[in-house]
Amino acid sequence: MSPRELVEAFYTEVWNRADEERAREILAESFRFRGSLGAERVGPDGFIAYMREVHRALDDYRCIIDELVTDRDRAAARMRFTGKHRAEFLGVAATGRQITWAGAAFFRCEGGRIANLWVLGDIVELRRQIAE
Repeated sequence: MSPRELVEAFYTEVWNRADEERAREILAESFRFRGSLGAERVGPDGFIAYMREVHRALDDYRCIIDELVTDRDRAAARMRFTGKHRAEFLGVAATGRQITWAGAAFFRCEGGRIANLWVLGDIVELRRQIAE
């Protein structure tokens, strides 16, 4: 798969559908993930644990690609993340609010899989929305 196809599958199939099997198919065994919400995770299982935490806290969680730029083994995406705050998240009890924040994601691909992902999200805006 090309980097574009991998990134699109990662967000539409893995994140938006919480498809753990698909995650194991497209993430390299040595996958390294640094998300905006916490420490680095390693391997598909490390990422899947992170994904479960986010989906547990945010109902109907979605990742929306606003812009995607790729080359032969890398991709960069300008993103929006959205969901309904239904359980404790970032130390804040559920508010029931619909929240949306912006972010950027930087991918490195190897052998038709995603090998590395670093995400930077607007955590200040996220915290503002759940703390109001």
